[in-house]
Amino acid sequence: MIRTAAPKSLLIALAALALSATAVLAQPPAAPAAPAGPPPIIRGAVTAMTDTSLTVKTDKGPQTVSLTPTWTVSVTKAVAIDAIQPGSFIGTTEMPSKDGSTGKSLEVHVFPPGVKMGEGHYGWDLKPGSMMTNGTVGTVVAGKKGSRELDVDYTYGKRHITVPANVPVVQIGPGKREMVKVGTPVFMVVRKTADGMIANAVSVGENGAKPPM
Repeated sequence: MIRTAAPKSLLIALAALALSATAVLAQPPAAPAAPAGPPPIIRGAVTAMTDTSLTVKTDKGPQTVSLTPTWTVSVTKAVAIDAIQPGSFIGTTEMPSKDGSTGKSLEVHVFPPGVKMGEGHYGWDLKPGSMMTNGTVGTVVAGKKGSRELDVDYTYGKRHITVPANVPVVQIGPGKREMVKVGTPVFMVVRKTADGMIANAVSVGENGAKPPM
């Protein structure tokens, strides 16, 4: 298989999507430490928009987010669980086992070849108690009922994760601003400022699907 580099537009979009998470992950500890909390995240459907902002209906009520002049769009496209291969760089929201040593995925997003970001194991807010693990897949073993067993390596640790066959698995790709409109489900990692929240990237699902992160 010939692997090509990710397009520049996608690299910019993905880098922007991790705007707030970078502060958590920029300096991984030499030894495992207590996981950091989740970055500020906005999920929901767009109810209003201007050239410089989005208003999103979230489970906490309407939230207005300013957009930087260079804001970009990335798209999550549903793919088969076989897209998770040894060497893939993935992110997965997971629920840790009782002792915290392993995890079970709630969703998996596969980054394009050559793109690595948000690496590590840290708090997430998709579900109470959930964690985000971003890293490189080592071994992949077929499990029960179509599931997969993964070893995921990141800069300061490793996780063994079970991916049930019925959880969403998506590939991240570049999108266009025209894909963001009223009614569209969106996902944004935002930065909080004195004037409110701001984002320089918006993630949407293919054909109006809800991004699973």
